[in-house]
Amino acid sequence: RIGRKRCGFCAGSYERSIGHEDFIEDFILSGAILAIDTSTEACSAALLLADDTEPRVRSAETPRAHAELILPMVESLLAECNLSLKELAAIAFARGPGSFTGVRLAASVTQGLAYGAGLPVVPVSTLAAVAAGVMERDHTATHVLVCNDARMGEVYWAIFDRDLQLQGAGEQVSPPGDVQPPVDGQPSGDVRSLSRPTRWALAGHGLAAYPEIIERWRETLALQDDALITHIDATRLPSAREVALLGRRGLAAGEAISPMQAAPIYVRDRVTEPKTEHKI
Repeated sequence: RIGRKRCGFCAGSYERSIGHEDFIEDFILSGAILAIDTSTEACSAALLLADDTEPRVRSAETPRAHAELILPMVESLLAECNLSLKELAAIAFARGPGSFTGVRLAASVTQGLAYGAGLPVVPVSTLAAVAAGVMERDHTATHVLVCNDARMGEVYWAIFDRDLQLQGAGEQVSPPGDVQPPVDGQPSGDVRSLSRPTRWALAGHGLAAYPEIIERWRETLALQDDALITHIDATRLPSAREVALLGRRGLAAGEAISPMQAAPIYVRDRVTEPKTEHKI
């Protein structure tokens, strides 16, 4: 039956102009995930095919050219795999936190592409994307602190466990001095105990901007018999590669939403430095 029908994959909030049965069949056969990340100085797109474990990636570090680069990256990936947008299962995007302009761009590009092709979208945390990349490489870490530079003397940060579950107070923005290590097994802002022994990975370019965070964590964890740092990566940025992998997981977990629901997550409401008052 061909007609406009609501689809559960799209959160029931908009309709596809194709047969519902055809959509389900295409979804199962294709299963490809397109991913977009423009949240930092790095711009990237990735395409994860149904039978692949490693996405195809296009990336460039060009802070002020994301709007010109992202669509050609998408077109290049689709052409390489001989796919059209309508043959994909979903589009995943880095929803933030990150650059205000960058996360808005990712959300708007995703909305346009997904709405035109009748696809659901999967929002992915930029902090979780960094955590996923670190956990993939460090098989000994039980927890990871992700700390990204938020400019204006602040950092975006969060703690994740091995399963990429948020710990503590969740995603936060604060001055570097507020990024405190857990004391007596307690993550900052939380009352739950961490599993022990605790092996920490520290990652994100916020650590390069504020190296005192690393030193503070080293000093504090050195006082704990059952905690140590196993890995530090102060240059790691979010990437569409990890966004694609987490997007596949999110799609399978039922976290897909309609394109019109795609929105950036800023965490911080301020866009610019507060003005300083000058007394005459």
